[in-house]
Amino acid sequence: MEPTTATGTEARSPSRRAARTIVSRTAGRPHGPVNRLFSPGDLGGLLKPFVFLDHFDIAAQSTSRFPMHPHSGIATTTILLEGEVRYEDTTGASGVLSAGSVEWMNAGGGVWHDGYPEGRTRVRGYQLWTALPRELELAEPVSQYLSVDKIPQTGPVRVILGRYEGAQSPVLAPRGLNYLHVRLSAGERWQYTPPAGHAVAWVSVQRGALYTGSDRIRAEVAVFNQSEDVLEFTVNEDTEFVLGSAVPHPHDLVMGYYSVHTSREALQTGEAGIVKIGEQLRRSGRIR
Repeated sequence: MEPTTATGTEARSPSRRAARTIVSRTAGRPHGPVNRLFSPGDLGGLLKPFVFLDHFDIAAQSTSRFPMHPHSGIATTTILLEGEVRYEDTTGASGVLSAGSVEWMNAGGGVWHDGYPEGRTRVRGYQLWTALPRELELAEPVSQYLSVDKIPQTGPVRVILGRYEGAQSPVLAPRGLNYLHVRLSAGERWQYTPPAGHAVAWVSVQRGALYTGSDRIRAEVAVFNQSEDVLEFTVNEDTEFVLGSAVPHPHDLVMGYYSVHTSREALQTGEAGIVKIGEQLRRSGRIR
């Protein structure tokens, strides 16, 4: 099979087709059913605007859940790969996500949300946190819950955030970042050409294995050198992975427990907002 090539927004000259190198890799840190693959204290500082990535794998019959908790200054993107999850957030949205669905939560100046397995089947997927640009980090929160048929697909690629080969995600994400969910069959080759300015790039492989040059990527995150050159992959077995690329985030990360902002002042405002919402939830009996 000939390689499928993402053209981005402009043609690439031969000088921009050099091989990308892996500069860091990690298998993450498991905590029960959640494996934290990166965070701001490690690779998130290198990969911003991508600041956290979790892979969750909750066994059938499990009583695990993610109780109501707050965020500000970031957006969370959840890709549900298996099972069903019931969700609720303080924008007023609630319902059930099924396999293949995507949740986008722009926390802005403050939001609370929860999620827990629906039924007794295995639940597996990814949750990604992205740092918001300064003009959005304290904006009104917005949530989107998109069924599998609402996520555009071109070839082996589902476009979760951003744009790829003319397919535009319906998620209202900031410009300057792509997040793709890719499934390749044994023997396939695939190329990804980042859009102009997307110097940050990484992949996470939790099923199967990717080969790029002489490197194998399996059950880990691999971070590539900052460049706009093409990424080239081959697989010897059926393989599923997610890939992120972005324009580098220009601000330092100012961290709270559930929040990421661009300044200490913005963090204080965001945390004050989530405290206020928390007080309202306690008065209504929705949290203790």
